Amino acid sequence: MGRPRAFDTDQAVRTAAALFAAHGFEGTSVDDLVMATGIHRGSLYKAFGSKRSLHLTVLRTHLDHEIHPATAALATVTDPARALSTAIASFDNGPAAGLLLLAAAERAPHDPEVAALVAEGIAALEEALRPSHGADASHTASTVLGARLRLRARPATTGAQPAAPKEH
Repeated sequence: MGRPRAFDTDQAVRTAAALFAAHGFEGTSVDDLVMATGIHRGSLYKAFGSKRSLHLTVLRTHLDHEIHPATAALATVTDPARALSTAIASFDNGPAAGLLLLAAAERAPHDPEVAALVAEGIAALEEALRPSHGADASHTASTVLGARLRLRARPATTGAQPAAPKEH
């Protein structure tokens, strides 16, 4: 019988999420994950199987704990301008800000499982925008994703996410 795990799996996933969000999948090495989590390489592999498997776990957790709650709250907003500004401020934000967007650009074209998770997140955004934007929800979702990409491309000044555009 093996020893019980000596680390907090949820904390390891949160730490990995921050690394993947900041540096992408390719820009995050296993050594980076070992250093940031404080978990030995063998234990990391035993718990998650591979860097890719950890990345998939991180994406699933991001969807379940950040994307879906944000889109559920967004679905209650019926004013189009407020819905747009709320979506830009909240979609793919939080501790792992930009993780889904980065996965969409970096891994989804090459990894069907990542692509499915990204598609789930984008579909949730489109569905959440349907009450406020109706048939234009998919176009509005594209606007949100573009705005989030532009926010991500700004140079970091304080480490905080820039504010969303003001309502008109």
